[in-house]
Amino acid sequence: MSRIGKLPIVLPGSVTFTVTPENVVHVKGPLGELTQTVDNRIQFDQSDNTVTLVRTGEDKDQRSKHGLYRSLINNMIKGVSEGFTTEQELVGVGYRASNTGQLLELSLGYSHNLVFEIPNEIKVETKTERGKNPIIIMKSIDKQLLGMVAAKIRSFRVPEPYKGKGIKFTNEVLRRKAGKSAGKK
Repeated sequence: MSRIGKLPIVLPGSVTFTVTPENVVHVKGPLGELTQTVDNRIQFDQSDNTVTLVRTGEDKDQRSKHGLYRSLINNMIKGVSEGFTTEQELVGVGYRASNTGQLLELSLGYSHNLVFEIPNEIKVETKTERGKNPIIIMKSIDKQLLGMVAAKIRSFRVPEPYKGKGIKFTNEVLRRKAGKSAGKK
């Protein structure tokens, strides 16, 4: 039995959870609505405020998807009730970020500025304070989409291991390397 798959999912009072006969899960909450198609071999046991996923067989494919779908549905429920936030920090001299609507403009030391269009499901905000690194704050109800967009932004300038310059998550700890040692004796 999957350790993650067998854990019950607690439904907050403000969230409605429905499953269609085609095994499409609809989750609706105060922040929005999300849908996810689930494998037909995974069934749902729904009591008053908890949902448990049950698999019909024991083959390898079903066992592997049991925990996956439980995590996806749990993230959907958490997303429509609380939402997800990602913060990224631009570390480097002259690195800047600004947004106008859904367009994020990044100045990362290249010969030109990068303009990246953020999907409409994500709300983006940039903060620039004097003496501090610029910060990009993104909020969404869809954890998968938010993670993909954050990874794409990070890929524009991955932090390097010597000085730590690049785009990093605010809570990320970078593994640093020592530079060249001083001259030989």
